Amino acid sequence: MNPTFKVENLEVAYGETIALKDINLELYPKSITALIGPSGCGKSTFLRTLNRMNDLIPVCRISGRVQYHDQDIYHKQTDVINLRKSVGMVFQKPNPFPMSIFDNVAYGPKRQGIKDKDTLNSIVDKALKQAALFEEVSDRLDASARSLSGGQQQRLCIARALAMEPEVILMDEPTSALDPIATQKIETLLQELKKDYTIIIVTHSMHQAARISDYTAFFYMGELIETSDTDSLFQLPKKKQTEDYITGRFG
Repeated sequence: MNPTFKVENLEVAYGETIALKDINLELYPKSITALIGPSGCGKSTFLRTLNRMNDLIPVCRISGRVQYHDQDIYHKQTDVINLRKSVGMVFQKPNPFPMSIFDNVAYGPKRQGIKDKDTLNSIVDKALKQAALFEEVSDRLDASARSLSGGQQQRLCIARALAMEPEVILMDEPTSALDPIATQKIETLLQELKKDYTIIIVTHSMHQAARISDYTAFFYMGELIETSDTDSLFQLPKKKQTEDYITGRFG
């Protein structure tokens, strides 16, 4: 199976601080890869390299290669807007725009130049259904997105990403601000979405990684310590640092 992303010798620095060093990792299609490790170990920095969100940080320096379907995404000719259309992102805290539920989901397609109302209606309905939110909001699409519960807002943000028809969805601790019931809904949703999308998720919860992911990568102090299919990594870790972390000896 050809990887969706192939990362080689990646190093990321913020000014004089090295955030990631010599990262080599392949990320596979139509699967969930969990990035685990203690706070400040580089998980979110790595996630942001995959759609060049680190470009927004002036002091950030990146070396190495990040290939998306054999294209070096840091090549000067890369169209970053198209990259971010293909590689969507959902953040830690739900961040709906201060507008209606409908307009939140339609925002990206409208920015892409889609004006036809029937087309926009179709896109919004499909994205809300994919995000398992349609039945809960179909009768109030004109209501403010801020009127939704936290879990609903996060599913709305997922729908907003899906409306752009990405191939990859990056998620930075998408359930950390949610209660257990909302978390379970998101996890169930991700199991459905991986049939059609490549999902890479940063999580502080090892239980969540074990429950939902196909592959797991363990980061520590800016280094990738170990990566494997999830069952192997949790049941038979090859590195002592990995074993110590997943058994709670540190972290």
